Amino acid sequence: MTRLILPGLLAAAALLSAPAATAQDITDLTAAEAAKAIADKKLTAAELVNALIAKTGDDPGNVYISFDSEGAATAAAAADERVAAGDGLGPLHGVPIVVKDNIASQGLPTTGGTPALKSWIPAEDAPVLARLRDAGAILIGKTNLHELAFGITSNNAAFGAVANAYDPGRFAGGSSGGTGAAIGARLAPAGLGTDTGGSVRIPAALNGVSGLRPTVGRYPAGGIIPISATRDTAGPIARSVADLALFDAVITGTSDDVTAADLTAVRLGVPTVLTENLSPETERLFREALVTLEKAGVTLVDVDISSELDLAAKAGFPIALWEVKRDLAAFLKSSGSGLTLQDVAAGVASPDVKFVFENLVLGDQAIPDDVYAAAMTDLRPLVQSGYAEVFAENRLDALVFPTTPLAAQPISGSDMTVSLNGEDVPTFQTFIRNTDPGSIAGIPGLSLPIGLTADGLPVGLELDGPAFSDRHLLALGLAIEAALPKIRAPK
Repeated sequence: MTRLILPGLLAAAALLSAPAATAQDITDLTAAEAAKAIADKKLTAAELVNALIAKTGDDPGNVYISFDSEGAATAAAAADERVAAGDGLGPLHGVPIVVKDNIASQGLPTTGGTPALKSWIPAEDAPVLARLRDAGAILIGKTNLHELAFGITSNNAAFGAVANAYDPGRFAGGSSGGTGAAIGARLAPAGLGTDTGGSVRIPAALNGVSGLRPTVGRYPAGGIIPISATRDTAGPIARSVADLALFDAVITGTSDDVTAADLTAVRLGVPTVLTENLSPETERLFREALVTLEKAGVTLVDVDISSELDLAAKAGFPIALWEVKRDLAAFLKSSGSGLTLQDVAAGVASPDVKFVFENLVLGDQAIPDDVYAAAMTDLRPLVQSGYAEVFAENRLDALVFPTTPLAAQPISGSDMTVSLNGEDVPTFQTFIRNTDPGSIAGIPGLSLPIGLTADGLPVGLELDGPAFSDRHLLALGLAIEAALPKIRAPK
């Protein structure tokens, strides 16, 4: 891994100079809390950056592909100078963030988690990152991911498997596993992932943090190594819904504040098909959460979305597998990487991803043009209209269901199958079962932590809202987050 670590004495000296907080106190701050503390001169950006560097150490959990301690320290010193000078500060001034390594970053490699791109250093930031930096954020590192974002474990054969924040023997989820694990483990306050079928929400759920998949098209897509223009979007991951709302506002240029919704006026649809065949602990925590929400005044409505799920299942893979051949090839050509789609595919290290590219993208099992066209013109519009009708006819603010059917599973032996209620089931299809349909519809989804299993593993609750209801979904999240018990930090 590329890693630039400040000398230990410098980090230690910075920690000792912190007048009012221990390293643990500092690293537990959310992004909004850190920004306020820095603006109020109760904390310096340098103190926070150095505390995170010290806590990260040599990164045994493979959270990072590039850890830019020197660059972050330089940026932190500049941020502190602006505070001292009384210059105007952005809403994320001095806040260290992490970014999934398929999002272009000026001056640092952007590998996509694949060997062929390990030396590609973009000339400029992706717009989604540039907006965060313009708001004062400091990029401390590029996080590990499932290779080329084509999976949900982040067991990356090229850069190492990402360890879960709560149990290093379990996977972090994916494909944004490094971002989810970094934030869950208190190595950074917040950051960015990308989501094609669940890749922000799944690692958020498995690492005890929150993640937002925005409505497709709300965030700029430029500078992000793609899978599918129809399905891809960047999304923030953080330890509070307030941080998600802050990132969302910065990225979209939204000026309206998000305040917690009145839960007594909220109607949530419970899709039975997404609440079946759960692990016992996921079932327990989900039912306890529903009881808590009802006691807080939420109206729960059973809804049937089985037809929408059937249509989504037929449309989802044809869209992604056809579009990656077009979209990734075009990205590589315009990026200046000097690589072709065939070059990248030839270098893929992870067996599951290699199989996909050799057989389903470039091989004889590739999606025919007419199948893709039917998915786009016949199936996906029906998924979208079906969801819209369910929301409208039931007067729903959102759907509510477990983000994943089970908690994080062991890194070893889980690449292809996992055990669910005594049966070996496909890992990929099982973990995207609940997140993928909304992705195909392009609607926003928010995952919140609802508790820990008996084994101490986080479980997530997802809210899916109507298209472009993102800010209202965040308002729901603020209220539900306050109503649910707060989970403990990892040991």
